[in-house]
Amino acid sequence: MAKVAITCNGSEPKSVFPPFILGASAVASGDDVILFFCPAGAPALVKGKLEEMRNTKGLPDIVELYDGLQDLGGKIYICELALDAKDLKKEDFREGVEIVGATTFLNDIKDATITFSF
Repeated sequence: MAKVAITCNGSEPKSVFPPFILGASAVASGDDVILFFCPAGAPALVKGKLEEMRNTKGLPDIVELYDGLQDLGGKIYICELALDAKDLKKEDFREGVEIVGATTFLNDIKDATITFSF
């Protein structure tokens, strides 16, 4: 089993789909997965935003990827800096995301064997 760490630094579909596709695939294969959304990526996890990305031609259902990743134990973190930087509140985000500092993320992934950044 591997530990997979994926960062996302954009909220447009081209930045959001790869972390969820790779993350869901890794967690379905039995790996530990942590996705970390930097402030620029955090708006993608505001309630309703993933639904707007559904039905993107040639790509899987992003909401199903999100749900599957969480159902299989994957973690989805949002950088706490996003709250002030993007004028967001904890309750703005989808259920299941955790708001953490960069130090928490780095501590949680220090033994990661696979890393990606988008």
